[in-house]
Amino acid sequence: MASATATDAVVPTKLYFGYGSNLWKAQMTLRCPTSQFEGIGRLRRYEWVINSRGYANIAATGSDTDEVWGLVYSLSASDESRLDVNEGVPHAYEKRMQAVEFWDGGNGGGGAAAAAAAAAAAGKEIQMLVYIDFLRTSGEGNKPKPEYVHRMNMGISDALGEGMPKSYVDAVLRRWIPEEEGTDAVRELALKQAVRFEEETAGVGTRPGSGFG
Repeated sequence: MASATATDAVVPTKLYFGYGSNLWKAQMTLRCPTSQFEGIGRLRRYEWVINSRGYANIAATGSDTDEVWGLVYSLSASDESRLDVNEGVPHAYEKRMQAVEFWDGGNGGGGAAAAAAAAAAAGKEIQMLVYIDFLRTSGEGNKPKPEYVHRMNMGISDALGEGMPKSYVDAVLRRWIPEEEGTDAVRELALKQAVRFEEETAGVGTRPGSGFG
């Protein structure tokens, strides 16, 4: 009989749908070291915006023509706790379980990922963890933080490589996120924020809180 090991503590407990800067897989590895990329997802009847803090958010529209695409990761309980800190729960974002369409990335994940792949093959939507800001749902007049633009562009590159539709990137994400590299200082700040997010303004207080995804 196989003995229990330390790896038992990091068995994935749920799937997480990331739609903002957590499209950047390296950022997810830094923030949630035992997380695993599992595939891509689509959340229907929501729209993608930049909120008044300068970070990504999604808002329910009820329209069948609206959709948000993202990357799906499996999380252990410790990963989820770390992500809560970076997402600024409950001040910047709140946690919800949402029905998301799922396409398996073929990484052979177990646990929740295997169950999700089986359900997806049967044409079912999967319940996934999503972080949403219910207070700042309008995107009107908002612009992303410069360092967030860099992190989003890194994430967009990863997401396209995993099969996110370019038509979605062009029609939705590029409305808000320009294709630009930024200065060395911006890139340095972006890497710092990728490791552990710190609020740049006093809009939500001094607690850590991320631009998500």
